Amino acid sequence: MNELNSNSINPSRQVKITADSTCDLSDAVLEKYDIDLIPLYVALGNKSYRDKFEISPDDLYDYVRKTGKLPKTSAVTVKDYLDRFLPYKLAGRSILHFTISSSMSACYQNAVIAAEELGNVRVIDTANLSTGIGHLAVRAAELAASGLDADHIARAVTELIPKVETSFVIDTLSYLHKGGRCSAVAALGANLLSLKPCIEVRDGAMKVGKKYRGTLEKCLTSYVSDRLQGRADIDLRRIFVTHSKLSPRVTESILKQIGRLAKFEEVIETEANSTVCTHCGPGTLGIIYMKK
Repeated sequence: MNELNSNSINPSRQVKITADSTCDLSDAVLEKYDIDLIPLYVALGNKSYRDKFEISPDDLYDYVRKTGKLPKTSAVTVKDYLDRFLPYKLAGRSILHFTISSSMSACYQNAVIAAEELGNVRVIDTANLSTGIGHLAVRAAELAASGLDADHIARAVTELIPKVETSFVIDTLSYLHKGGRCSAVAALGANLLSLKPCIEVRDGAMKVGKKYRGTLEKCLTSYVSDRLQGRADIDLRRIFVTHSKLSPRVTESILKQIGRLAKFEEVIETEANSTVCTHCGPGTLGIIYMKK
């Protein structure tokens, strides 16, 4: 696995990059690229917590195990966006903010309202989730560090949106079922047949792709081979391997497999934050990269 360069990219004096917590970027990546994270909310019963800052996936899984209920997630509020954007505007910086797909959350709409009130804020609907968002935010940070202005960066990353290929395999459909995203019959059938569906992000929405059968490790191995083997259309600069409460042994095996199949310049392992975990559940892994 290629490690993050220890030399942080110098933050741009002109453009500040921010992203919703659904981008699932690690602290190391956020620090390296000077990206500010703005959290969504995860509610356990009657109490709401800020994603990543006040709640962890382990907290979420403990709650589900004890109550049988799924936490509720909610978007970043307009006030939250205003509070986070304002200091950068007062410092004379332009802001480029990346949200989860507008078809999955009200984050985009709320960020746009805040941007219109403040001015000098550009909001990017990534039509994606997890490190599909992260890919775009990191690329924007690289462009900002090179000295490009906000308009040029916004145009460049918008052109990249269709090139981001996001998919993941989930171990259990119970979380999608509890969240109303699949039927009880489908969830029961998948569990009985040991099916592990691949979820793909297409046109800003989650779609069910290939269904794998067998142990999770076997399914993940097949999934990674299907995604990477024999591909000549992948941009090999960077790949994210994002997972949720997966065995370190299995994760390491997948990282080695990726190294055999494709020579990425940078392989970044991250763990999903609580908002994304609310929908995918434990035992999930995705590989996210861009096409040429």
